[in-house]
Parts: sequence; structure tokens; C-alpha cells
Amino acid sequence: MKEKILIVEDEFIVANDLKIMLKKAGFQVTGIASSVVQARKSIKDKKPDWVLLDIMLKGDLTGIDLAWELREINIPFLYISANTNQTTLEAVKETQPYGFMVKPFRERDLMVMLDIARYRFDIEKDVENPENENYQPIEGIVGNSQLLQDVVEKVKIVAPEDTSVLIVGESGTGKEKIAHSVHQLSARKNSKIVVVNCAALPHSLIESELFGHEKGSFTGANTQRIGKFEQANGGTVFLDEIGELPLDSQVKLLRVLQEKEIERLGGNKTIKVDVRIVAATNRSLEKEVAEGRFRLDLYYRLNVFPIELPSLRDRKEDIELLSNYFLKKYAGASKKNIISISAEALKQLQQYDWPGNIRELEHLIERTVLLTKTSGITQFELPKTTEKPPSEDGNSELKSLEEIERDHILKALQSSNGKVSGVGGAAEVLKIQAQTLYSKMKKLGIDKGYK
Repeated sequence: MKEKILIVEDEFIVANDLKIMLKKAGFQVTGIASSVVQARKSIKDKKPDWVLLDIMLKGDLTGIDLAWELREINIPFLYISANTNQTTLEAVKETQPYGFMVKPFRERDLMVMLDIARYRFDIEKDVENPENENYQPIEGIVGNSQLLQDVVEKVKIVAPEDTSVLIVGESGTGKEKIAHSVHQLSARKNSKIVVVNCAALPHSLIESELFGHEKGSFTGANTQRIGKFEQANGGTVFLDEIGELPLDSQVKLLRVLQEKEIERLGGNKTIKVDVRIVAATNRSLEKEVAEGRFRLDLYYRLNVFPIELPSLRDRKEDIELLSNYFLKKYAGASKKNIISISAEALKQLQQYDWPGNIRELEHLIERTVLLTKTSGITQFELPKTTEKPPSEDGNSELKSLEEIERDHILKALQSSNGKVSGVGGAAEVLKIQAQTLYSKMKKLGIDKGYK
């Protein structure tokens, strides 16, 4: 049966061109809607499998408003728009689309984007991320928080596939550990995973490092060099800090992703390579795209299956497990008989905000183990934080951190009229991801009956 696609686009010429392309490719076009109101009626009557969605439409509502409704009724969608400013892209990301194409585009680009979107949807459609009683951790990934369980389940889903993965998270959240887990759980585990730190590559040598060069191709090229992609043939290339890659190198990387072949610098033949790409960044690639520093087409090529890592301050329930894990590791390495962390010391760790995330915690435990002369750690030397002054009425009755957090989230929800995600939502007010906010609401017993 042909897949049914609804086109939501207010420019007739663009919509008609899309209709012709889709019909030629074997899709059934259920209709063209120029507004959200028209789209709602068409969705109800024709029940499309996919929606191609412009952002700026006729009427008061936008494509982003419709996207939230499509998520509620589980109809996958892709954006087609000429609008790539940062605010729009961030709002688009919150709706979790399966792709984004910039007008104007080629027919080939549309078909590739649809293939990627359908592939990703097929992986995800039968999977839920509930509280999992049968949750099984991955070796080396420590913690039991719901946020971490969600990450682990995503790794297990995508690892056996061959799709590209984009890992997003603050510095120190464990992006490289997740990349290695994706590789180890894949069919490529017996081949290499080659790590490339894009931020550390000199701009003049990026192409040579990634794709290799022939002898004599430039001054100083005294021998042939095999690049990272050839080294990883049959395995995985992990592109760490992908946001640091300059634009001209992004073009060449995009070609490799599309054609699955490279050319060595100074060479005259193409070399087929079979590699899986896992990329990571601590930057907002939406902002980089909006400011012209990152190609949107490359972003969506890499963003086939995104995995967002939570910060340590958002999963503090994992601190005790992580601390004991690092204690065992570094006490063993230094041959010191340190076997415990006191309750008071753990309380210190819980009350700290961890701007450096897991990496900062690991370094603190390592340093403390070296300095400790007893069999247990009773205190940590943490950076000083600004303490709040006592209340004016002298009341020493303090709320717990959980109570404060719950009150703060409720205030944000009230200020956003109960809206959690998207523009003006509580997640935007609190400057956290919508997925993180939903998890916190669940943990704190806050009603989920919001859009």
C-alpha cells in the first residue's frame, strides 16, 4: 500500500511541486492544506501516514503549533521551510521532527530526507520509554535515574542499526562513553572505533586527517597517509565536538555521508568506505545553523537518531552510585584501603551543582582518594558556592531541595498557562529540555495533563 502524505504549505507553487515529486516517487498525496484549520480537517478525514509541514501558514497558527498536535496523535512529520533563525530552529527542535529541509531544495534531497525520516520512525515506533521494571544497565554506564534509563534504552535501540547518531550534552556528561557503548552493542564491535576530536584538528590538516593524502600532495607530505575514515573501514568513526568543524570541511563530510566514499588529498580515485558515524557536541547546533556556522543539511544527516545526555545536576539520585564506582576504581588503582564515603560527605556532593558534570565528580573522587589517609572519606573539598542569607523573620525551617524544585516547576507551569514544551512553555522558562522537565514532573508527582 502506498504511504499517504499530507502537504501543509501555503505557497501553491511549492505545494504543487511537492505533490508532483511525491507522486512520481510512488507516494499517495492526500491533499494540500494552506492553514492549520484546513490541515486538521484533512488529517481527520484522510488519516495521512506523514505530514510535510511549512512553518509560516495562513491564519493565526503556525506549523509548529500543528506539530504539537501531530505529536499528540502520533503522526510523524517533517518541516519544509525557508525560516532558519535560531528562535525558530529551537522551537522546531522541541517538537522532535523527523527532518527539516530548507527551501529551495532538489527532488533528490526530498527523497533522501524522507528515507532517513522513515528509517528513524521505523526504529522508534514500537518503542516506549516508560519506567522499566526489567531495566538492564550497560556496562560502564552507572546510575539508575529515569533520565539515564531513557538514554540507555535509546542506545540499545539504535546500536544494532547502522544509522548515524548525534549525542548532545554538556561537557563532562559522558558523550564518548555513550559513543563507545553504541559501537560495542553493534554488529561492528569487532572492528575499530576511531575517535576524532574535531576541536583539536588544525584547520589546514583536517582533510588530510579525515580522508588521508598521497605522497607529494602538499609540502611536507613525504609519505602516503591513511585517513581516519579508511582506518575505521568496517567500524565506527566518532566525531567528537562536531560543532567545531569548519564549513568547508562540513561540505566534504556531507559528501562522505551521502556517497559513502572518500578521496585522499592529492589523489585521483574514489575509495569506498563502510563506516558508521557517531557525532557529539556540547554546542547548540540549532544556534550554529542559525548563525551560519553549521550546515543545516549536515545537521539533519547527523541528527537521524539524537541522544541527549542529562547533566549531573538533573540526575543527582545517581551521585551515590557514581561516587562509590569511582571510589572503588581509584582506591584500587592507588592500592589504598578506602572503602566508604560517609553520609555527611555524600550530602555535600548532593548539595553541589556540578558545572563540570560526571568528569568533575570523577576528578574530585580521584583527588580525594589520594589525599585520604583513613579507610573512609568523611569530607570533600568542593568549590565554594554563594549561600543564601537567612530569612528576615529568622525562621530556620527550610524546605528540602525537592520541595523547592517542585515549587519552582509549578510556578513556571503557572506562568506558561500549563504549557510544558515549545515557545513560551515551562521548559523554555526554566532553560531545560522538555524531556528533562517531563521526567522531573513525573518524579515530583506533578500532573502531566499539559500539552
